[in-house]
Amino acid sequence: MDTREIVKTYFEYVNSGRWDDYLNLFDENIVMNEQLSGHIEGIEALGKSIEGLRKSPKFLNNLLESVVEGNSAMATWHLKTIGPKGKPIDVKGVNYYKIKNGKIVYFANFHDTVPFKQG
Repeated sequence: MDTREIVKTYFEYVNSGRWDDYLNLFDENIVMNEQLSGHIEGIEALGKSIEGLRKSPKFLNNLLESVVEGNSAMATWHLKTIGPKGKPIDVKGVNYYKIKNGKIVYFANFHDTVPFKQG
């Protein structure tokens, strides 16, 4: 897959709960800076960090727009889910991707964290 396809597929897998396929999009040495989970290194650590998402019955993260330049991409998104406290979470944000050899090698996201604390 090229960079554009990887970004599109990322959202398809998230929204369909295909978490094992989601993990296969990442390089085994992934470096991630995730606003809620913090700094993550390696595919095993990433797998552990998404355990809560695997249990979330309603997790919709819709791609709004993406910009791709070579092996880098940015994507804006709109997320709706139900938080651990049973309250709805509605937030927009952006992801940054760095791709190498068809895998995500670096990922960062940026968003307001308050809705997650209230959910």
